[in-house]
Amino acid sequence: MVNKTEKNGLLPEPGAGKKVSRAGSKILFSDMDGTLLKDDSTVSEGTKRALDRMTAAGCRLVLTSGRPLDSMLEVMKEAGLFYPDTLLIAYNGSLIYDCTARTPLLSWPVPFSVCRGIAETARRLGIHYQTYTEHEIVCEREDEEVRYYRRRIHLPLLLSPDPISVLSSPPYKMHAIHLTDHGKLEELKKEVEKLYPDEITVQFSNSQYLEFFHKKAGKGNAILQVCRYFGIPVKNSFAAGDAPNDISMLEAAGCGIAMKNADPLVKESADYVTRFDNEQDGLADAIEALILKEG
Repeated sequence: MVNKTEKNGLLPEPGAGKKVSRAGSKILFSDMDGTLLKDDSTVSEGTKRALDRMTAAGCRLVLTSGRPLDSMLEVMKEAGLFYPDTLLIAYNGSLIYDCTARTPLLSWPVPFSVCRGIAETARRLGIHYQTYTEHEIVCEREDEEVRYYRRRIHLPLLLSPDPISVLSSPPYKMHAIHLTDHGKLEELKKEVEKLYPDEITVQFSNSQYLEFFHKKAGKGNAILQVCRYFGIPVKNSFAAGDAPNDISMLEAAGCGIAMKNADPLVKESADYVTRFDNEQDGLADAIEALILKEG
């Protein structure tokens, strides 16, 4: 999965041609679930119109998500969100993907040794864990947790008593799920952070989902890389989100936007809180107020 053209963990400097944005260009990094998407995983007509206007005005849209790449591509196809030179940030910033060239630009996978340590700890605590091949969810059994997860993430399921053993290359992330006991996930978080303090970021994407990804990844670092790639000053960047895994990008961007429905910690990290939630075109309202405003 790792892109062989990566150099020093950085995307290339902007070169001649279409990748370079015009002076004064703006860029919006938007989370998907709870931000861009309604609760049924669709994009509303109002939000789509605002995104069309924004991109037609020369601004860029980059979707950022904890979702696997294939799931992001599925949503984008259904919603018609493939704008010129579209990049995606998947797996919580572990992969930056060029939709036009259909190739990874930069990735930070989790080492196999760390994956095994996470798996062993989760198994000992009785917590569902899963990981990913390029196109599949991989876990030990089809349990209630993975069925719940697949309501929105429509990837094929690969079952194995030793999920790590079926991977041909290190994965972009590990993922633990507990539907009823957040305290158990907190315990897992503390144990893994103690085991791998310099190698892994452990972060909640909601109260039931705990995610593990490379220390160099994360949405905040990824958006800085993309700004550099397009030649857009960070001060001209906007990042919108609702969950704790969005905080790093809200803090890294020139303007951090928290949804009305966001976690309180996300709102504390934001420069702007939307007037409406994700069910009522909150993102579209922020685009009009902050990005498309005159002056």
